[in-house]
Amino acid sequence: MELLTYEYWGSIYKIPSFSYHTLIVGTGAAGFNAADSLYNLGVTDIAILTEGVNMGTSRNTGSDKQTYYKLTLAGGMPDSVRGMAETLFDCGSMHGDIALCEAAGSAGAFFKLVSLGVPFPANEMGEYVGYKTDHDPAMRATSCGPLTSRLMTEALERSVRAKNIPIVDGCRVIRLLTDEADGDNTRSQKVAGCAALCDDAVTEDNPMGLCFFLCENMIWAAGGPSAIYKSTVYPESQTCAHGTLFLAGVKGASLTESQYGIASTKFRWNLSGTYQQVLPRYISVDPEGVEHEFLDDYFPAPAHQLTAIFLKGYEWPFDPRKIWRDGRRASSAIDLAVFAELQKGRRVYMDFTRNPSCADRNGKLDFSLLEETPLAYLSNSGALLDTPIARLQKMNPRAIALYADHGIDLTTEPLEIAVCAQHNNGGIAVDADWQTSIGGLYCAGEAAGTFGICRPGGTALNSTQVGSLRAAQHIAAKTEQTKEEPAPAAQGIFAALHASAAPSPRTMTEEVYYQSETVLQLTAALLDKTDGLPSSELLSIRNTFAGEMSRSGAFLRHAGELETLYAHRRLQLAGFFSVHRAKDTRALRELFIDYDILLTQYVYIGAMLDYLRHGGISRGSAVYTQDTVDVLLAADKPQDIDTVHASLVQETRFERMTGEVTSEFVPVRPIPDAELWFETVYNRRKT
Repeated sequence: MELLTYEYWGSIYKIPSFSYHTLIVGTGAAGFNAADSLYNLGVTDIAILTEGVNMGTSRNTGSDKQTYYKLTLAGGMPDSVRGMAETLFDCGSMHGDIALCEAAGSAGAFFKLVSLGVPFPANEMGEYVGYKTDHDPAMRATSCGPLTSRLMTEALERSVRAKNIPIVDGCRVIRLLTDEADGDNTRSQKVAGCAALCDDAVTEDNPMGLCFFLCENMIWAAGGPSAIYKSTVYPESQTCAHGTLFLAGVKGASLTESQYGIASTKFRWNLSGTYQQVLPRYISVDPEGVEHEFLDDYFPAPAHQLTAIFLKGYEWPFDPRKIWRDGRRASSAIDLAVFAELQKGRRVYMDFTRNPSCADRNGKLDFSLLEETPLAYLSNSGALLDTPIARLQKMNPRAIALYADHGIDLTTEPLEIAVCAQHNNGGIAVDADWQTSIGGLYCAGEAAGTFGICRPGGTALNSTQVGSLRAAQHIAAKTEQTKEEPAPAAQGIFAALHASAAPSPRTMTEEVYYQSETVLQLTAALLDKTDGLPSSELLSIRNTFAGEMSRSGAFLRHAGELETLYAHRRLQLAGFFSVHRAKDTRALRELFIDYDILLTQYVYIGAMLDYLRHGGISRGSAVYTQDTVDVLLAADKPQDIDTVHASLVQETRFERMTGEVTSEFVPVRPIPDAELWFETVYNRRKT
């Protein structure tokens, strides 16, 4: 560590600078696995930067039984690496080499988690049993219950802490530092480090808490763009960090492709699987307190309504293809109906205490109304019981206990819901080593745009493990490991802020120093204890941004509204730091987060508009329309679905010099015919 001295407007600032071979940003399942894998591969000069170890999606989200997707590891059903890769690739707008890597790495990543104590279920013979999830032909799905990703994250964290890998907590990265690439013909820039606001670094000489971290490589695992929407199932503790990458010129991929679905709002949680399969009652309540079972308006035949609710468990993400199917309204019409009720100013609930009235007979479900699929499922589960809560207690008691742990009693009260953003299939563009368009900068987990139009449920968790391992392997392969020194202990990382310290082994070039000076000037200018805004006002601004995005750029996208919002965001970005000031260091951090969210929205909206300009129509989990939700619900035929762009991936970037968002469609890379002859691969190994 060394203290760098800067002068700005007559004040002297002393900013700590730290140096590591590789930095990891984020402490979810991807970030912890990246650090653990690097260390296991001999790259030990590393550190993890995180806003909060206990924050983030991996640790704080789930569903009825959160799915992990991997190769089939039980029974006699045939499966193969190539077969799994084709399943991923066939979803559309996904690169084949990434699909093959995710398939090939799935078994190894899964068994690493097993070895770390993640309790995936196995039968008495040791077979890891599975089930089918959406878009899955081979029963590749498995689960530890509602908290699969949390159990993964906690197991990986234990392994990381056992290795004494430094974790810099309370650290928000606000800018990347980049330099010109050396001898890299494919990338014009390389990562050089980052600037961050760190809780433990606030001093009289550094009132902003600013720190610089230099590195040769960085693995970005900070999660999805969670706070760009107001109706969201992402945890409140997670915000958004994509803007930091876009500002540095990093390319995005498939930014238009997200997943949205029905979730609870008081406690943010996906309501998929068993929550739907037990056939709860859907109700809305108007401002006068009048209750309405609104699905009756759209599903006049009880059997059709019950099947649509049941299939919402399998088909949780909203899908334009499933609004109308086989001559009748289907499961995704429920999402539209929920949204329509919310648009009327009503509050919407799922009620597990009573059956849908269309099928209730004196407090008992009339099972004669059920079609074959839901009837067989409930019968095989031993759940031909009177009420939804009784059926849920039989099939998945943990799903009830989960809400009880958060103060919600499903046995006595309805559960408030909305149609919420849940996962971004797109994100930052990466290659088959999960390296971005900037050399030495890798991206793993949800932040990486490895998926396209859709994906089998649970593939996101597999991607956290395979992607972070691929990045670690690529870094290790190019690293001279004999020159590495163990990293310092985490607890001592800020202990020597005012003590003399040896110079950093990595020094700033003139270009990187210029960037660091610019960041120092910006942060110093934004901290205004007299006229600055408190955190509460900055959070209010954020909510306004998010509400506008949920109305115009979520699962229903209106071209005219997107154009208006795009122009508005551009003006807001241009004047953001000249208009806003922060009252204290906490507000300073919130100010940078607000800017990050604003910039991310701007880039995502730009990608949506470009998709429309290229003739794009509804697909994945979004309807592009000029119609109201009521018109969509009244339609008596399926949506037209895009078939033109499935063989293409949209790449998007923010042009910092012009303020424009630019995109291009590139052909998907096919699934490669990788070398399979054993002797060739065997002799290719390093000895």
